[in-house]
Amino acid sequence: MDKVNIKNTAFLVIDVTNFCCSEDNEIPKYKVYFSKIRKMVPKLKKVIEKYPGEVVYIKTKPWKKENLSDNLNELYKNPLISYYSKDKTGKAEEFYLLKPNKKDKVFEKNTYDAFSNPEFDKYLRSKKIQTLIITGVFGAGCVNATISSAFSKGYRLIILKDLIETTDVKLRQDLQKLLKTYTWPVMYGETLISKKMKFR
Repeated sequence: MDKVNIKNTAFLVIDVTNFCCSEDNEIPKYKVYFSKIRKMVPKLKKVIEKYPGEVVYIKTKPWKKENLSDNLNELYKNPLISYYSKDKTGKAEEFYLLKPNKKDKVFEKNTYDAFSNPEFDKYLRSKKIQTLIITGVFGAGCVNATISSAFSKGYRLIILKDLIETTDVKLRQDLQKLLKTYTWPVMYGETLISKKMKFR
């Protein structure tokens, strides 16, 4: 790959929060576990610490009915796919193992796509960002939605497949594998492991 120009590039970290990573928010009833995510996050942390440019964090508003988009609430009328947060501690939306620096930006969203918050795109444009380095969770959910939206908005994408993870559920793992090996590299951008990145 060409060297990344950090002056017009942002490193995007999607939804690496307790809600999507912590054992406290797993759903044993449906065999939804996050062990693969927890294995990935320390590697992501090391890469963020070494990254010399702009880092932007995305997290959800508390994933409860009053905060979510109307179409998500409509979808969640089906109890088999309802995924509202049951957190009562107020810590579900805190970042898991990661701690943004004062210079890092944090944006909230109330649905899958990070660009659903117009302030996010507005900020990137103000900084003249042209390239997004994509990392985070869930690969087949919010990460994929954000990738599709970013590409439609004209951003160049570098997708770090070793720093994107999803739940341990086999079907989601299989879908994510397809995205990493075919859909993302064919349709959206360079899809590579993080150690292949070079900067200028």
